[in-house]
Amino acid sequence: MHAIPIRLLPGDDLKQRLDKLAWEKGWRAACVVTCVGSLSNAQIRFANQVDIIKIEGPLEIVALSGTIASFGGSHLHLCVSDAKGQIFGGHLKEGSIVRTTAEVVIGVIEGFAFHRELDPKTGFPELVVGPA
Repeated sequence: MHAIPIRLLPGDDLKQRLDKLAWEKGWRAACVVTCVGSLSNAQIRFANQVDIIKIEGPLEIVALSGTIASFGGSHLHLCVSDAKGQIFGGHLKEGSIVRTTAEVVIGVIEGFAFHRELDPKTGFPELVVGPA
C-alpha cells in the first residue's frame, strides 16, 4: 500500500471529489487513512434510514473512514462535530461541502480491486474484494 496526501479546497464536495479522484487516478482499491478539516454542511444518511439529513455548519471533521474504488464508487462514513461539540455520524453523501480545508490521506492498495455486488442477505450492494 502507498499513501497519497490530498488537500481539498473550500467549496469542494467531499464525496464527489474523492470519487472523482478515484476515477481519474484509476484507484482499483483504496481506503481513507485519515482526514481532518471542516465542512460548511454535511449530508449524512443515518444507520437503517432512507432519508438523507442535512446538518448545517460550521462543522469539524472528526473522522472519515471507508473504501474507495474507481469502479463501484465509495462507501464512506463521516463523523462531524458542531460548535457545541455535538457529534453526528453516518454514511457520507453528496452535498457535504468543504468549509476551509479537508486534509485527506488515501491508502492505495496494490494487487486488489474493489467492486460492489448486490448481497441477497443484506439487500445492499456490498464490497467484493478481488485481484487487480
